[in-house]
Amino acid sequence: MRALLVTSVGVTCAAALTLPLAAPALSAPASHSASARPPSVSPESPGSGPPSSVRAEAPSPRAAELAGSTQSLPLEPLAAPSDRVAGVAAGQGLAQRDARPFSLVGVVWDDADAELHGTVQVRTRATGGEGWSDWQDVETHNAEHAADLGSAERSTGAVRGATAPLWVGASDGVEVRVRPEAADPQHRAAAVPLPEGLRLELVDPGEDPVAETTPESAPESAPESAPESATETGSEPAPEPARAAPAGRSATPATFAVNPAPPTTTTAVPEALTAESAAASAVNADLAPLGASVIPELTKAETEEEAAIVAAGAKPYIGPRPKIITRKGWGADEKLRERNFAYTKSVKAAFVHHSATGNNYTCKQAPSVLRSIYRYHVKSSGWRDFGYNFAVDKCGNIYEGRAGGVAKAVLGAHTLGFNTNTMGVAVLGTYSSTNPPAAAVTAVSKLTAWKLGLFGANPKGKVTLTSGGSNKYKAGVKVKMNVISGHRDGFATECPGARLYKKLGTARTSSAKLQGR
Repeated sequence: MRALLVTSVGVTCAAALTLPLAAPALSAPASHSASARPPSVSPESPGSGPPSSVRAEAPSPRAAELAGSTQSLPLEPLAAPSDRVAGVAAGQGLAQRDARPFSLVGVVWDDADAELHGTVQVRTRATGGEGWSDWQDVETHNAEHAADLGSAERSTGAVRGATAPLWVGASDGVEVRVRPEAADPQHRAAAVPLPEGLRLELVDPGEDPVAETTPESAPESAPESAPESATETGSEPAPEPARAAPAGRSATPATFAVNPAPPTTTTAVPEALTAESAAASAVNADLAPLGASVIPELTKAETEEEAAIVAAGAKPYIGPRPKIITRKGWGADEKLRERNFAYTKSVKAAFVHHSATGNNYTCKQAPSVLRSIYRYHVKSSGWRDFGYNFAVDKCGNIYEGRAGGVAKAVLGAHTLGFNTNTMGVAVLGTYSSTNPPAAAVTAVSKLTAWKLGLFGANPKGKVTLTSGGSNKYKAGVKVKMNVISGHRDGFATECPGARLYKKLGTARTSSAKLQGR
């Protein structure tokens, strides 16, 4: 197994400079507001900006255009409808209004431990248009996609409760209504009030970067029996069933790398890279050039040689490394995230999710969807970074998720109670009543065959994990589950959608075959 070593880079300003090879200090981020990431307590860590002795270049106008933005609007009390059912409290929302351009919406509230028991619906107006969309349901139960309680990420004081984000496409008008659940007199249950501090988040992903490559496209619809290289999509699915509220849980602390000795060579940072972007790219330096938009695919033989995991006379079980679009490739603004990288010890299992953002996107728009989710996770929800380790779009393109290195055991925030020693893969879309594209399932197989192979895990095998606490398993309980599992295997949730969950058996078989098992 390759050592989990964080590399660093030299930062080029007026001239090339040499920085010490550094890794994140063992520390929790300072308390901060949800609208801004805190400064790193270890400024020379590889995920941070340059040390004080090095001047970082001011962002260019082009960089500002790429950055995107978030509008955060407090909700207001709604007038009670004339046909209001007894026992139902008045809701909150916003009447139809103009807004600056946005493409993704969500609702957040102050207390991350509070659940929103009710419904959230939005409708939007396409940019430059006059008509309004139908009401769309927003998934309200999203707490299970998060860092564990007790973790440094959860303890910053900035984390908020949040719905799942919903991709609505380019829009400039919005209306939202949030209704609480009615009381249940038969079970003597009173109506649960809405959480405090409800706000509507309107996210603009910004412009696409000038990429070295464009995500591959596939037909926007294909029959379910189509070849694995084809894509299958459907119409917008019906609203998903409500997910259960989280129970008390705890977390295993993250592991941070220790500062190794400085390097003897200098690496010049490409002019287009900021210090933060260079740091995010440097952790993949063994796989692709600094500043690369894509990590290229390899053959199985090349992968085995690169992985350096072949024991004497033993055959390694690892799949060919697939092509992976890096954070630079999809346009991540590295200044949004927490500066340090957090790691866990190993990758023993992979949890598959759906993003629940809806299926109304094209593969060309996938980078914009990712930038929107990233901004929603960090700026709106108060997380340290994008929650998932990887993402897959409907055409089967694979994307780097949380920063720290695609070949490393990066600690994510994807499966509450089971983030330690696992990875999270989100298939963009909602797959409760819509079949997942065959290309996306194939991509999950390819990704897991490679990444699990780096850590000696059998995709068709079982693994015992210790729960950090969820509404399904109490903290400390040892749970035996599939190495490739769905989110619902670790938490009582509908994720990854019934249709995608049914495809995991196929993914396990294909992944193991790619490993040579």
